[in-house]
Amino acid sequence: MTKNEALELADQWVAAWNAHDLDAIMSHYDEAIELTSPVAAALLCVPDGTVAGKAALRGYFQRGLEAYPDLHFGLEDVFVGIDSVVLVYTNQKGTRTGEFMGLSATGKVVRVIAHYNA
Repeated sequence: MTKNEALELADQWVAAWNAHDLDAIMSHYDEAIELTSPVAAALLCVPDGTVAGKAALRGYFQRGLEAYPDLHFGLEDVFVGIDSVVLVYTNQKGTRTGEFMGLSATGKVVRVIAHYNA
């Protein structure tokens, strides 16, 4: 992954979330996606915070958009790896988040691990 590819992914991802466009959000994810997040643990009442598969992820994101109608992300930084990126952003509450995103050979997100400031 190049720096430009990472920045493009980040910009498109944030724009999709800020538009609350679920189809555009989902376009970034592979069918075999696995996401782990403290927010998923709380919202879905699953202790390990893991959501597996694109259909389950879509349901989780839909619930999130409904629960937070004023949801908005502000991109702060992008870190580039070999086949991964880390996005650092703030939400509408000012909470800072860092999301590791592992990418498939086709550039789709296959693994997410979300971290939030305390």
